[in-house]
Amino acid sequence: MRTTVAVVTWRGRAHIESCLDALAAQERPHRILVVDNASDDGTRELVLAHPSGPEVLTLPVNKGYAGGIQAALDACTTPYLAWLNDDAMPSPGWLGALEDALDADPRIAAASAKLLTSTGEVQSIGVGLTRDGHGVDVTKGQIFGFCGGAALTRVAALHEIGGVPAEFFCYYEDTDTSWRLRRAGWQIVPVPGAEVLHLHGATAKPGSRDFHRWNERNRLLMLLRNAPLRIAAREVLRFAVITALIPVKRSVPDAANFETTLRLGVLGEVLRSLPRTLRQRSNPS
Repeated sequence: MRTTVAVVTWRGRAHIESCLDALAAQERPHRILVVDNASDDGTRELVLAHPSGPEVLTLPVNKGYAGGIQAALDACTTPYLAWLNDDAMPSPGWLGALEDALDADPRIAAASAKLLTSTGEVQSIGVGLTRDGHGVDVTKGQIFGFCGGAALTRVAALHEIGGVPAEFFCYYEDTDTSWRLRRAGWQIVPVPGAEVLHLHGATAKPGSRDFHRWNERNRLLMLLRNAPLRIAAREVLRFAVITALIPVKRSVPDAANFETTLRLGVLGEVLRSLPRTLRQRSNPS
């Protein structure tokens, strides 16, 4: 048993059983660790009753996906740690394919699975980066980083770079971790044979106000932690200028990330985090 599969959940009662059923069908032995983010809907009790016998780590408060993965890393005693959304159902050969990828080369720190939609379309084989530092799902070819919805990581490599950015709460924690792994000389590969059915957004709703807040804030924090300073400063300044112009523009997109109050809140969070963020930049471990 070389892998701990970390399933982070919050009020996941509606779909986590399907995730655990899929893990029970895996062809490789593994430890299942469900990190429950203080659910109040009976998720913990449902998980404990599941025949696969998962361990449950109950957090006192909701620390999001990033905080949940970091908690799993702190409790991990195996050389590999798998990240898995609670609304993801891996195929029986998923874990074996990912383990084989890491076994093949000690320089590989992370292997990213192929996420499929309910209609069989490829949702992601990993993440890429645009020129302005936005993370995007990659569906074919080379990847920059692993998709945190279903991936396998080398525990020693994660410890080497200082773990997962738990303060991100949700979104961009996988891209930031991938960037820091690459900066430390590690490799990240896609594994198309490791297929996973993913019910995207079953917990955190894409398009919600929180979704936009976490995405905008964490992208800027990730750039400040990893990108060349001129690029990071340019993107923070661009975000601030767009925010200042919104009240005088005639036409503004009808989306939460173009609300002035949300954007000002993001800027405030980024500025308050700046001293710590720059320290992390100079000393990621």
